[in-house]
Amino acid sequence: MPFVTAKDGTQIFYKDWGAGQPVVFSHGWPLTADAWDPQLQLVADHGFRAIAHDRRGGGRSGQTWDGNNLDTYADDLAAVIESLDLHDVVLVGHSTGGGEVARYIGRHGTGRVAKAVLQSAIPPLMLKTAANPEGLPIDVFDRIRAGVAGDRSQFYQDLSESFYGANRPDNQVSQGIRDAFWLWSMSVGIKGAHDCVKAFSETDTTEDLRKFDIPTLIVHGDDDRIVPFVASAEKSSKIVKGATLKVYPGAPHGLAMVAPYNDTFNKDLLDFLKS
Repeated sequence: MPFVTAKDGTQIFYKDWGAGQPVVFSHGWPLTADAWDPQLQLVADHGFRAIAHDRRGGGRSGQTWDGNNLDTYADDLAAVIESLDLHDVVLVGHSTGGGEVARYIGRHGTGRVAKAVLQSAIPPLMLKTAANPEGLPIDVFDRIRAGVAGDRSQFYQDLSESFYGANRPDNQVSQGIRDAFWLWSMSVGIKGAHDCVKAFSETDTTEDLRKFDIPTLIVHGDDDRIVPFVASAEKSSKIVKGATLKVYPGAPHGLAMVAPYNDTFNKDLLDFLKS
């Protein structure tokens, strides 16, 4: 399997399909690069080079004890981009992956980046604070940590319901989609999964977003039960200069895998790549 070596020696697995302008996908918590497979195939079929890596701590990448934070995740993304000597890159990040993309630009700039897509992404800040009253209270994230530390297998099975909107009327979420979520989540080490909760909930990426100087598409569902729209995409679209915001009525957090929202997202993604 192909790997790149991060600056601390951690092995980061990646998949690399097709040829053309590189589109690099960063996945959400607690998943792996496999969650992006439909979009990887889509863009590769349309003349782009599709690349996705497993975040450290899970999947086929190294399960490090330390480094489960946005700074290191961003540096790992940089290691993939630099090791493959990618230029004119389109960065696509879902959920925590969106935070990874934002922090990458904040730390490494846009010299190699042409465009960015933030889909159901965590920026600028998920945690409720005096300055961010639209966020979620800390006890929400404490319950997630308790779920990971306890019966995490059952916790992930339960989480898949709200992640994909399987509890909403007339949803089209199959058991297979929920099983895939559980499978990917269980491949993530418990330490990495636990530490990542702090990374995705308490990291403020406002200043990172201010450094975006590239075309940026922000996509979010207004029925996202994981990352509230008002605390994330709505704010990010006002911080990123010239950003295009697309709100999908009724769409859940994992909209890229759930009909009919996946078809809309795939079209919007291709249109943005070709624009």
